[in-house]
Amino acid sequence: MRAITVRALPALDDNYIYLLRGPNEEECALVDPSQAAPILEELRRHPGRLVAIYLTHHHHDHLGGLKELLERLGPVPVHGSRVDQARIPEISVPLEDGDRISFAGEEGQAWLVPGHTRGHLAYHFPRSGHLFSGDTLFGAGCGRLFEGSAEQMHRSLQRLAGLPDETRIWCGHEYTRANLRFARTVDPDNAELAEREKRWAPPTVPLEMGLEKRTNPFLRCAEPALQRATGKCAPVEVFAELRQRKDRFS
Repeated sequence: MRAITVRALPALDDNYIYLLRGPNEEECALVDPSQAAPILEELRRHPGRLVAIYLTHHHHDHLGGLKELLERLGPVPVHGSRVDQARIPEISVPLEDGDRISFAGEEGQAWLVPGHTRGHLAYHFPRSGHLFSGDTLFGAGCGRLFEGSAEQMHRSLQRLAGLPDETRIWCGHEYTRANLRFARTVDPDNAELAEREKRWAPPTVPLEMGLEKRTNPFLRCAEPALQRATGKCAPVEVFAELRQRKDRFS
């Protein structure tokens, strides 16, 4: 039985805010509050005491509602990357790679996964099997390289892919349909990928790590099919070519 339950709150055009609750549902936490209104409405309908906010990175579409929430709900510990502390002054719990976090009696861990941004964090709660990947890992895709290198993002993704197949992935955006369309162009003989595209229906979160390992091209850069498709051999070169093609894909 999962000690922590997660509710996905759609926000903006395609973002997700995640509301976590413990076993007794009295305590709750947030991941990436891009807007305050959906959160306040959810707490009005299903009251809970907000005890923690977890930020994956500094982009406004992941923390745009933070100030209003703190003004409306009072001081709440705000967890975020120490790298981002100067850019996000509301961070009161600066985290480094491997730091422990705790919610509802369950221990988790913050992982520094640079690539999309320098200070991007992912949050993993192993007992409940939840991974909050922000804009690092998406359904059938990955984030753009705004502040990091292909080497960094490839390493970050491989780290996440080392988690158990049953891990539930809660990503920052609903990009799965577009990502599946691109994936099919570079991995056309993957029958499971083709079936996944046929079955696509929003919302696609939570994603399953096992399915991502089998169908997400950005996690399969060492496989011959992707090497042939890109004309590259080294996994990081395969990744860089895939990311460049995805950036141009429409």
